[in-house]
Amino acid sequence: MISLKKKVLILANNAVGLYNFRFELICELIKQGLEVYFAVPEPKEHKMVKLIVDAGAKYIHTHINRRGLNPFEDIKLIIRYVKIVKTVSPDIILTYTIKPNIYGSYVASKLGKPTIMNVTGIGSSLTSGSLKILVERMYKYACSKATLIFFQNKHNLDFFIKNNIVSSEKTVLIPGSGVNIEKYKPVEWDKKDNNIRFLFVGRIMKEKGIEEYLKVAEKITSRYDHIEFQILGPFEEEKYKNLILYNKNKKINYLGKSDDVRNEIKEVDCIVHPSYHEGMSNVLLEGAAMGKPLIASNIPGCKEIVEDGYNGYLFKVKSVESLEEKLVQFINLDDSTRKLMGENSRNKVVKEFDRKMVVDEYMRAINAVIKEGC
Repeated sequence: MISLKKKVLILANNAVGLYNFRFELICELIKQGLEVYFAVPEPKEHKMVKLIVDAGAKYIHTHINRRGLNPFEDIKLIIRYVKIVKTVSPDIILTYTIKPNIYGSYVASKLGKPTIMNVTGIGSSLTSGSLKILVERMYKYACSKATLIFFQNKHNLDFFIKNNIVSSEKTVLIPGSGVNIEKYKPVEWDKKDNNIRFLFVGRIMKEKGIEEYLKVAEKITSRYDHIEFQILGPFEEEKYKNLILYNKNKKINYLGKSDDVRNEIKEVDCIVHPSYHEGMSNVLLEGAAMGKPLIASNIPGCKEIVEDGYNGYLFKVKSVESLEEKLVQFINLDDSTRKLMGENSRNKVVKEFDRKMVVDEYMRAINAVIKEGC
């Protein structure tokens, strides 16, 4: 067991993701006798912040614009991180997502603190566009200063190594964020009709494939009377709000946001995830853990979870035609085959994506780093 005096500081860009995907790790760190601090932008009254605090972690408010490109805001974030690290004086820092990864590692290196970084995915800024070279250079510097870098899929790991952003000896491949298979599990559903319900879960934005989902929903519902398309999640890009909220197609329904997606997942027949890029899709992991068939883009972070024809279908990313083909294929299955696909989903995540695997990997790494620093 680690000494009570050891401190862990977690830098993240939102409390919801921290609670949904890292809460078991936080609890294990506290159980092992560490003082855990976490810095997020939500206020202390936020439900997820309260749940993390109630578990025993110490909250630090930190403003962060996840998608903003204002350099002055980022400079303020760096200054804030400097103040936090000096005040807390952690024995190790854990960072998640691009800005905490880059700026957190920079600050940690300047103040002589070890860092474990988690590359939760490669966004468009790192693969294309005007910011590609800048982001790549910033990540390369951050990785050179980090003690260890966790990657959530092999494609992302290979991308970083191939582009000389990271040295392979610093890397560890983990099964995404994993999924809590005790929390997310199959639930009996009292279905009162023969309708087939598809569900999109995620931030509503172009890169999550919402445009393709809406287009194919219009096409499918014009052909079939017993098909419904549901949308769950916050509007990340405002341009989709009117398009969805005032859609006249009664077979396409916006469910709002949810504090517990299990409530919505349990009452659908299939999860549809048309994302353009992922680290490892938590939406698919949670849906699979609850015994749902999956239809997803054939991309890294999805194809590790979905085996085509086994627990769902993969389709060509950004292709409405390919997505439509797979949806129709699913619609034409008999009930027993759809049920078997759901069972296969559950079996796959239990075997390959149990969150305990991720927590254990983190604890091994944290113990090694702290022991080395003693």
